[in-house]
Amino acid sequence: MKVFIAGGTSGIGLALAERYLQQGASVAVCGRDLTKMEEIPFVDQLRCFEVDVCRLDDLQDAVSSFRTEGPLSLFINCTGSYADDVARQISYQEALAMLQVNMMGALNCFEVARAAMEGQSEGQVVVVASVSGTLHFPNSSLYSKTKRAAIQIADAYRRALIPFGIAVTVIAPGYMDTEKLREINRQDLSKKPFLISVDDAAQRIMIAIQQRKKLVIFPKRMKWLMACLGILPNVLLNKIMSRKAQWMKND
Repeated sequence: MKVFIAGGTSGIGLALAERYLQQGASVAVCGRDLTKMEEIPFVDQLRCFEVDVCRLDDLQDAVSSFRTEGPLSLFINCTGSYADDVARQISYQEALAMLQVNMMGALNCFEVARAAMEGQSEGQVVVVASVSGTLHFPNSSLYSKTKRAAIQIADAYRRALIPFGIAVTVIAPGYMDTEKLREINRQDLSKKPFLISVDDAAQRIMIAIQQRKKLVIFPKRMKWLMACLGILPNVLLNKIMSRKAQWMKND
């Protein structure tokens, strides 16, 4: 089994890479900065590529190089860019990064995986989005909208890839206790509801991939919360989400 993980140099992507190695898979990861991999104990077992998913040609070259040893079984896109724009403090650079990575990067990953797998008549493409992308209302954050766009891109590719025997799985997790989330929140995750560990998230994702699920939202309490919020009128939903954002910003 050959597994390529975009955004596999840290966080949930790296956790998945380790677990697939333990299962005997051949695993490649890519990221924009490979220096963070120097202290990873199992790095010698990985194929590592310094690639920005926003650069289509570079991503194609990395996947092509990895595929010289056999067909690609699984492509997982764990990349993402986040900036808190609820308080309208987001910069142009932060907004651009979210649009490029979360949307164009997702499109590039699907296109590269499609090209690699079409001739195989099998394979699976996975995108790790966000539970926030499953909730649609006019005043949602730019981050949520970009993750919703990634989910819609996945839906479009799922339909297009059915004739080729290629499955598409969308993972929409809630808050995961990653180093990045801790960094963004100054090590304080006390206001992150239903927080789950990276180990727990990785296990859930691998089960969803094995079962070739179309969409998986976890944890269940977050899934139920999003379902309840989704049936509310936009006016009421906006009030609730605005108060939530204000509460999370108050020290």
